[in-house]
Amino acid sequence: MANLGVNIDHVATLRQARFTPYPDPIEAAKICERAGADGITVHLREDRRHIQDRDVYILRRLVKTKLNLEMAATQEMVEFALKVLPDEVCIVPEKRRELTTEGGLDVPGQKKKLAGAIKRLKEKGILVSLFVDPETRQVRAAKEVGANCVELHTGAYAEAEDRKNRLRELTKLEKAGKLAVDLGLKLNAGHGLNYDNVRPVAKIPGVEDLNIGHSIISRSLFVGLAQAVREMKSLIE
Repeated sequence: MANLGVNIDHVATLRQARFTPYPDPIEAAKICERAGADGITVHLREDRRHIQDRDVYILRRLVKTKLNLEMAATQEMVEFALKVLPDEVCIVPEKRRELTTEGGLDVPGQKKKLAGAIKRLKEKGILVSLFVDPETRQVRAAKEVGANCVELHTGAYAEAEDRKNRLRELTKLEKAGKLAVDLGLKLNAGHGLNYDNVRPVAKIPGVEDLNIGHSIISRSLFVGLAQAVREMKSLIE
């Protein structure tokens, strides 16, 4: 059974739209945990467009389940993670002008950089995941650079326009997931997952964590955050 990690970035997005103290992502994290979330995920971007440094420090003290920090593999972010010591770090590609993360890491193309960052993080007891497209070469490279885990980018699956393409993308996820498990990597998945498309991904053998944010926060506008989390948790179970 897959675990649910709730990404609360968009609570902070709404806060930063007016630079008010509300809505508070810290309070959102508490509600998510009480509603059954298995972890809290935040992406500290280099431009600080939503989650702020202070948020992460407070979450590190208050999160009772698991804190997963998404970040770019920059010197600044690695140093920050080494101070905060989240339970898990997911290294993601990052572009200043993108609305959200577009695609997975090019692991074979930056092995030296990633290996160095991974080594430093693991030495502090942080589990390190790499956000990758569901391609065998990316999964193999993740193993080679020392990652503990891969998080498969489910964007192409989530955005597929018809059943045929959706099944094709699901097959890619299943193939990459099997390889990850066979290589001894922890298997996570996320991006674009919602209440209509999550169940097939949750059924992929070996998948442990599904990190989902936008759809849950959007649903919470109508049913409340706790109920939105409970509904998603029920689907992936």
